[in-house]
Amino acid sequence: MSSWCRSAFGAVRGVEPLVVLEQLGTSLFDTALLMVVKDRYADATHPGTGTRACGEDEQQKAMSDFYMVNNLIAQLTPIVPALLLAKAGDRGWRRVPVVVPLCGYLLSSVALLQVVLFGLPIQVMFGAAVFLGISGGFCAYWPGVMTLASLGSNTENRSQVMMRVELMYGVAGLLGSLLSGHVFLLYSSSVGHGTVLLYVCTLLNLLSLIHATVLLQVRQASSEPDESSPLLLHSSNSVPAETSSRKSTVNMVLLFSAAILYGSSVGGAVEILAVFVIKEPLQWNAAQVGYGNAAGFVVFLTSFLGAVAFRRCVSDVVLILIGMLSFASGIYFMSFVTASYMFYLARALSLFGLIPLPTIRSLLSQQVPSSLYGITLTALQLALRLPALAYIPAFTKLYQRTLDWFPGFVFTLSSIMAVMGMIPISVMGCRWSRHRRSQETEATTETRHADKDN
Repeated sequence: MSSWCRSAFGAVRGVEPLVVLEQLGTSLFDTALLMVVKDRYADATHPGTGTRACGEDEQQKAMSDFYMVNNLIAQLTPIVPALLLAKAGDRGWRRVPVVVPLCGYLLSSVALLQVVLFGLPIQVMFGAAVFLGISGGFCAYWPGVMTLASLGSNTENRSQVMMRVELMYGVAGLLGSLLSGHVFLLYSSSVGHGTVLLYVCTLLNLLSLIHATVLLQVRQASSEPDESSPLLLHSSNSVPAETSSRKSTVNMVLLFSAAILYGSSVGGAVEILAVFVIKEPLQWNAAQVGYGNAAGFVVFLTSFLGAVAFRRCVSDVVLILIGMLSFASGIYFMSFVTASYMFYLARALSLFGLIPLPTIRSLLSQQVPSSLYGITLTALQLALRLPALAYIPAFTKLYQRTLDWFPGFVFTLSSIMAVMGMIPISVMGCRWSRHRRSQETEATTETRHADKDN
């Protein structure tokens, strides 16, 4: 019994419960923000007359403009704070990159609650986004979580450990999304839409902050060489150190390139998807928005199961290609969605779309010593955010200009970018195969020489 209690307490102190609490709060917050923005701009376009003062296209443009500004703030302000927090984490303060961003998440939920309770302008959320960015935001929080997951894991199971964390993230998001639309409507006649939902969201954010501050356990790095050999192109003892280092650098450049292209593809599509489902012909309500978000989080589960199944027969490089192809096909089908069932079919095609980024993080973490995990993973997260300067306004304005003739055009563009992301990973796969053949040839030659000497 005491052994079971120790195991349970150890599980509670792990990073997974923290991820569950935080993502439950975030999924509730995302639905609440979308519906509050919709209500505010609906009121703005129906100024007490009961008639439509301007068309649905104008409401879509106003909502997409709000999300463009809000997301740009959230993407750009964390750059310097995230680097500073990652540096502090690599110097031994491993909790800092997790705890500080959680304070920003808590303030954001409190700010949206004040907007609902006191009728404040929705632009107040821009200020909340600034504070979230100053606290590091997702740029600091997620690399901090992945660093904790990497510590204590070895190179053989690190990808699986990271995928397990992603799975818990997805399951929590699924549950939160399923409930969010229904909870949003509770007591709407007395205190306004979303009040109960935001109370629950704020409580969950507070609990996650307490967990990270008090309970979260930081494991020590497993025993492995401080200067790891390159993951895909392991050097033999006869290869000069600087040649090995150069190969590792090439690997990291290829991984960063693939991650940036794929991350921009996913980010641009998700940026538009939130407002796309509000307009005709879908015209979803709060409950349907929650179901749609839940369908997105199901991809975490299917991606985890796919990674576990495929890992037995394919390499990490092939796993990444499978995930990218899955997302590209699903988001291309999304271009032609005109009914809810078609939306869910498009989501089903993307069932392995979450495999690439966790696997890329795992490969990157194996290219550097454990003392650089935090800064490397944070650099990747920032590299995923910097292109937001281009793709967020580009996708938003392109969506606004194609509303009349092809609203799904941005999803076709996203699919093309995902396919482009497969190119650097394919190059890495070719280099890996070539190097393995070279190693096999060298091994055969050495065996023959040994046999002759005997």
